[in-house]
Order: sequence, then C-alpha cells, then structure tokens
Amino acid sequence: MTGFNLTRFPFTREEIDKWGAEDPRHRNWPVVYVMNNNSAVYVGESVNAEGRMKQHIDSDEKRRLECVRVVLDETFNKSVCLDLESFLIRMFSGDGQLQVLNHNAGITDADYYNRDAYQKTFNEVFEKLHTQENLFHRSLPEIINSDLFKLSPFKALNHDQALAVEDILQGLFDDLEHGAGNTVVVQGNPGTGKTVVAIYLLKLLEDIRRHDPEVPLDTDSVFSDFFTLGHAELLKSLRVGLVVPQQSLRESISKVFGMTPGLSKKMVFTPFSVGESDEPFDLLVVDEAHRLNQRANQASGPLNLKFSEINRKLFGEDAPELTQLDWIRKQSKHSILMLDAGQSVRPADLPADVIGELLREMQEKGRVYPLQSQMRISADKDYVGYVRQVFSGAPPALRDHFGDYDLRFFTDLGEMRRAILAREQEHGLSRLIAGYAWPWRSKKDKELFDIELDGERLRWNSTQRDWINFPGSIHEVGSIHTVQGYDLNYAGVIIGPDLRYDSAERRIYFDRSEYHDKKGRENNPKLGITYSDEDLLRYVQNIYTVLLTRGILGTYIYVVDPQLRAYLRRYF
Repeated sequence: MTGFNLTRFPFTREEIDKWGAEDPRHRNWPVVYVMNNNSAVYVGESVNAEGRMKQHIDSDEKRRLECVRVVLDETFNKSVCLDLESFLIRMFSGDGQLQVLNHNAGITDADYYNRDAYQKTFNEVFEKLHTQENLFHRSLPEIINSDLFKLSPFKALNHDQALAVEDILQGLFDDLEHGAGNTVVVQGNPGTGKTVVAIYLLKLLEDIRRHDPEVPLDTDSVFSDFFTLGHAELLKSLRVGLVVPQQSLRESISKVFGMTPGLSKKMVFTPFSVGESDEPFDLLVVDEAHRLNQRANQASGPLNLKFSEINRKLFGEDAPELTQLDWIRKQSKHSILMLDAGQSVRPADLPADVIGELLREMQEKGRVYPLQSQMRISADKDYVGYVRQVFSGAPPALRDHFGDYDLRFFTDLGEMRRAILAREQEHGLSRLIAGYAWPWRSKKDKELFDIELDGERLRWNSTQRDWINFPGSIHEVGSIHTVQGYDLNYAGVIIGPDLRYDSAERRIYFDRSEYHDKKGRENNPKLGITYSDEDLLRYVQNIYTVLLTRGILGTYIYVVDPQLRAYLRRYF
C-alpha cells in the first residue's frame, strides 16, 4: 500500500474552491475529511469532497467550523472510507475534548476485502492527527480504555443489536402514531451490549428529532428511513430519560451524556427521581433493569421513607408488592428495559417471579429482543455460558478451551497480583476484584487492610464512584458494586470463602458467616421473607459470574476455599 496524504486548509468557500481545482480526485475520489474548531469536530467521507464541503458550509451547525483536514490515499475505496470515518468518529467521541457533531446513524461495521491491512493505515492517520495536528489529547490505547469510549453512543452495532434497534424504533413509531403505550425488553448475557443499545437508541432518537431535512445524511444506514419529517414530528415533544439503578455506572453515563450533542446529564435518572417526578415521561430506557428494587430495606432511612411516599403518590397506597418496575411503567407511556436475570446480585433486586412474569407478558406481545453475540470477551467460544454452567448444578463434563483468551488459575494471590500489575503496564485497565467475603474495615480507618492472604495485604475500593478509573485503583480490590456494567482488559478475580465446595455431596454451597455485604444477606420483614442459604447462594453465584465475565482479554482466578479450588481447577 502507498502512503496517505493529509492536507489542511481553512474552512471557507474560497479555500474549498481552490483545493477542489488542484486535483481531479478532489471532486471524484473517495476521501475522509475532518472539520473542526476549538470546541467541535465533524468527520465525513465522500467521493466528491469539494461538493460535500460546500453543502456543509451552508449548514447552520457546521459553518462555524474553521479548519478542514482531508485524508486521501490511492488505495482507498468507498468501504475503506466508511470504515475510517467510523473509526475517527469513535476516537473523537472517546477522547472527549471536542464535541462530535455527527449522527450515530452513520457508524458502520461492514467487512470488506483486506480490511485488516487497512487498520495499520487508520492507526497512522490517528497518530498524525494526534501528534502533528493536535486534534486528539490522548493516545489510542488511553482512548480505547476510557469509559467515554466504551459508553459512547457512537458505536457500530453488530447484527443482533442493529436488528433490535430497528424493530424497537419501528414499534415505537407505530405506537406513537396510534397513541398506544408499550413495554419492550432487550435480553442478553454479560457482554452482549445491552448498555450500548440503550445509549445508542437515545442518541439516535435525538438525531432523528433534530435532523434538518435539507441536509443529506452522511451515509446509507439501516436507520436512514427514520430520518423523515414525520418521524421528527412524532418525537417533537417527547420527554425521554435513561434510568440507571447503579450509582457508579450512572455517573459514568452522565459524564458521556454531558459531552454528546443532543444528550444531557439531565436525561439520566435514578429510579427514585423517576418515581418522584411530577411530570410523566413519554419514554424511559432502563439499563440493568434487573437491579431495580422491590420493597426492601433501602440503603438509608430516608430512602425507605421515599419508597413508601412514591408508592402512595403513584398508586394511592404503599402496597408491599409494588416495585420500582411498577414506578417505571406508571411514570412512562413507553419503556425499554435492558435485562439479564442472571445478574441480580442482591435480594432487594427485582424478584425472579416478577422478571419471569414480565418476560412471559412481553414474549406474548412479541416485544422481547435477544442479544446473543458476545461483544466483550475475546474468546472463540461461549465463555460466559461456560462460566454459568460451571457454577450451576449441572457443570460441564469436560474442561473447555477458549483459544487465545488468557484464562489462568492461580494458587498464590501474590503471584496473581503481580501478573495483574504486569498486564496493567502492558494493556491498562487491569484490576483485582473479589466477592464481598471480607469486612470493609478500611472504610472507617484508612490505615487498616481488608484482605490478608498469602502474605498479601489489600484494601477494598476507596471509592464507589468510577472506581476503575480512580487513581490508585490498581493497588485496591473492587467489589461487584464497582464493576457491574463495566469492561476490564484483565480481571484478577478472588473467589472468597463465602463460596465453598462440599466434596462429599459434590455441590457448591454458601457460607453465610463469610459474607459481609449486609444488604446482600438481610431478610425482608416488609414482605415477610427470610432468605435461606440456598436463596443467597444464587445471588453469590451470580456475583462471581459477573466478576468472571469482566475481562476482555483475560481472566485470572484465585480461590480461597481449598476444596472449591480443587473443584474449579477441573474447569479453569
């Protein structure tokens, strides 16, 4: 392949004319261009770049941009340019320094001849824009490891996700047109991209609502048929929101929304803020909907009072069977729920029978959309399904292997800790995480250690807010409440003494005396429920399944209980 040329010129009509006349390819060759000022950026591709830029300069939104950079390569074709455009949009969004003005409907992930070979060129284009043009503030690995990148709405959807989004949009617009309300469930295992779909949907709806019909769409897209005046009119006064039950994930998503045109931090809600709202919503999208609460002892006294007040406000009584899911459906005409019952990790989460009834109801209406393609784990087989099977009552007959996925079993915690520190140096985003099998003593006394094993002394996460990116987190241990919903490159998982194995009965069991998440084991007197060890075993197994499915490139495992260690070594 020959090298690419990068040309820079001011974004004015006179300079566009001058550039267009310099080379016939500027009017008839596939190129990618980047237009920016000090606060915003737009990435485009065209086979007639001069003509396309003249359209942009007539746009109210883009005429304020000041500079153009054009990437031209003799080997580029339309497919390559669409891919490079998509790559740069995602990198600018993940960098977070400039507002990305593109619609996310233009993001593509189509395969084409020799695609892998072009990735080297894409990286070289990035480096030039980063080091010579100063358009990026962070390096490529730093961007790819950031929450801004991982939670960005500018994503290329896989086949499952694109089908789900298209069907959900079609159903939503039909319902809006006929004045009908509805609930939709998007169901998928860890790593199938439920959060991606939630964020993508909200950005796409805002793009459709704000689209100027005089401005042509960037590219052909499976969603281009929705960019019409009729659809925009249906969305004109729609009040929408994203509900995120988990505090840490909610704050990370709020940060992304605050940097994305059309989205806002004010669109991100807690279940309580939805319940308290005096103004109903037209559409609520709920991420990690299995983490919505039933009537149970909340994290604080004021929240218990709020739960009761919201029930009375919305339903006229504080009926014990009412859940936060009832709040969502009462407060919104349309709701889209991202759901995985296997990720319920506390008794206060939505009960299994409520989730089961919801799924039956939605399946009868044809409103359940399964996501099956694994987006997180870089294994060549179903690693998530394998982990769930290992912890079930019907484990696999034989150990499975997962290609290049770095799956290791350790018998010395210090050795695993050193391996995670090495992976942090090589790849970043590598952390130690564990089940809640040790008291959080360092919460009140920063000098104390929480986990002491094999001569290692470790502390729990010093913050519950965005812990993964918190300075010093590489030297701490994160709990389920800091990592659920997040990706890591490498996860070093400590399976504590809360989970044990009885070799005589050949079963995994729960040791209540070694489980220190108070909210994870307390009974529910409000509903008259006393949780048995078998009940709590399901939640603890879910916790470890979630922890063991965080690592993109690899998972390292250390087990405290000797008999459980011997049992699990058969499989890892």
